[in-house]
Amino acid sequence: MSASALFGNYARSALEFDHGEGVWLVTKDGRRFLDCGSGIAVNVVGHSHPHLVEALKLQAEKLWHVSNLHKLPEQERLGARLAEATFADRVFFCNSGAEAMEAAIKTARRFHFDQGNPERFHIVTFEGAFHGRTLGTIAAGGQAKYLEGFGPKAPGFDQVPAGDLEALKSVIGPQTAAIAIEPVQGEGGIREIPTEFLRQLRSLCDDEGILLILDEIQSGVGRTGKLFAHEWAGISPDIMAIAKGIGGGFPMGACLATDAAAAGMVPGTHGTTFGGNPLAMAVGNAVLDVVLADGFLETVRSSGLVFKQKLAGLVDEHPHVFSEVRGSGLMLGIKCAAPVADVVTAARDADLLAVPAGDNVLRILPPLTINEDEIAEAVARLEKAAHALEGRLTLEGAAE
Repeated sequence: MSASALFGNYARSALEFDHGEGVWLVTKDGRRFLDCGSGIAVNVVGHSHPHLVEALKLQAEKLWHVSNLHKLPEQERLGARLAEATFADRVFFCNSGAEAMEAAIKTARRFHFDQGNPERFHIVTFEGAFHGRTLGTIAAGGQAKYLEGFGPKAPGFDQVPAGDLEALKSVIGPQTAAIAIEPVQGEGGIREIPTEFLRQLRSLCDDEGILLILDEIQSGVGRTGKLFAHEWAGISPDIMAIAKGIGGGFPMGACLATDAAAAGMVPGTHGTTFGGNPLAMAVGNAVLDVVLADGFLETVRSSGLVFKQKLAGLVDEHPHVFSEVRGSGLMLGIKCAAPVADVVTAARDADLLAVPAGDNVLRILPPLTINEDEIAEAVARLEKAAHALEGRLTLEGAAE
């Protein structure tokens, strides 16, 4: 076989999927995998959801792209629906989470520039964060493994430990424009930021005249059982980045903001060629049709509780493989006692897909449409993976 012409930046599995059905992915040879990764929290209503398929087909037969030089009715409609369902007054559509965070950073900096304070461009972020892979967002995330090899870190980002209010206060000064945080650190290992700390951030921003940016790229669009995770804390941000779930599998992101925060984003300050295109808008509206339907989020909460309880049972039964369950709704994680890479492989061998994260955590991010029978099947496959790993550990111990 000839070498791939693709960049070598992904350590891909050998699996090749032919099609998907709800929570299932099927290979070309007919092997069926239960998908508890959802393309990294993307396929919120599962694979090949009929409502999304129909919406995309209808739009594809009419219009694909005209650019943002013209009014797009479906973009106006989706923006209005997002504003109505959230804190926001304004929405900027783009193509990815990293772009949404770039827009959020620029919006915050421009806000202070227009206030006559161009020196206020620093954004405070938190250890363990992941905000994307552009030069700006890797600087915001601050993780050395993502920064290495790409030249000097982009200036204007101050990082402190998550949950440390005194450390946060110590870096805030006349240079500070905003605080940016994920209500649940996804790549960081399904680490939930305490409700009280989020409330303290909101109060601190109000007291200091700075903006609160929430990164809900992974935790949003129903993933935790609320439309957005910050709703559990009873707070509102000034700016929020979303992506992943809002497109249901179609590349899409958005930056949401209040009128005040977005006031400086006038023509010429920011833009995108493909963002908010008719295809993406058709799918985004279809996703909201499903997620905002009566009872949908309540079902996510109940399914998440069932799943979390069953995962806790796995931890009790297999302490040499699993050590702790984290998360809420269907944004769950299992901290592993064995190396998480080995657990991912064992789960894949048991025909279940899950996603590794930091802190040696296995992310469980199924479609929000998963039912109790499928949850039981997922746990059975994880148990099969745990047994396989325990058998290997026993053999390795005997060999020593």
